[in-house]
Amino acid sequence: MAPTLLSIPMRHFLEVARSGSVNQAAARLFVAASAVSRQIAKLEDSLGTALFERSARGMTLTAAGLRLSAHLRNAVLDAEQVIEQVRDLGGQQAGRVRIACTEGFASHFMPAVVGEFRDANPGSQIELHVGSPDEVSLLLARGETDIVLKYVVAPEPGLKIEHAAPAPVHAVLRLDHPLAPQRMLQVAEVVRYPLIVGSKGVTTRQLFDQACSVLGVQYRPVFVSNYSSAQLPLLRTPDVLLSGHLTVMHLINEGLVVARPFADAPMQQRRLQLLSLEGRTLTAPVQAFVQHLVKAITQASRRKLGRARKT
Repeated sequence: MAPTLLSIPMRHFLEVARSGSVNQAAARLFVAASAVSRQIAKLEDSLGTALFERSARGMTLTAAGLRLSAHLRNAVLDAEQVIEQVRDLGGQQAGRVRIACTEGFASHFMPAVVGEFRDANPGSQIELHVGSPDEVSLLLARGETDIVLKYVVAPEPGLKIEHAAPAPVHAVLRLDHPLAPQRMLQVAEVVRYPLIVGSKGVTTRQLFDQACSVLGVQYRPVFVSNYSSAQLPLLRTPDVLLSGHLTVMHLINEGLVVARPFADAPMQQRRLQLLSLEGRTLTAPVQAFVQHLVKAITQASRRKLGRARKT
């Protein structure tokens, strides 16, 4: 078991901060819930401030608790990083890279990037977790992943931006679609066609709904899913699929679809971000993967611009 720099009260505090529940923390620590409560109360008493707000829904960190949690989280991660480096020197473990991304990147783009990285770095150990935007950010905040790739529409406190790029929503069309010859589309004309859209928590759907609200137009989708791999096989003329460019890049490269940007301002507000935890120093393998991933994103953007000029 890896050694820890934390005292028992600090360990119990950090576990409650992670889970938001004394009972869940107790289960993870293999102790009684009453023991966890005592350690939290002892820590708060020694610090002279409340670290949690207690409610029927669970334990929520106060401002003081948030600050302490961030400090301890980084201390734990730094200790784990040193331990892993020592193991590497002893030849016990290859360099590990933990990545989390949202589903749109997971089917084709990320596997291609990981495959190329492994070819160039055969000793690497890659872990990829796929989840919703909120889930992958939570993994990063808990120190359970090193970097996150996702689409964002607003800044997230506590996270460091390693790379950012514009990521407007596109209308994905079959080549024989009546709108395919146009270089740019309007939301008002797209709503006249059958729509394949993401669930309400998906950024493409959020921005499309915002644009429709501004214009005062309504639509009724023919298919809704938070899983792009279920949407893509269903796309046929005259359907319009709302998506990010990287999600459908493989289909564009195969000449099966085109992706057209929107002229409407709300549809251009989204950004792609590669995120790490603020205050953390990434290991050399993770830094190498970040550079590799940024290069892949940049190359995809250049291919997109070159294709747009030709059409």
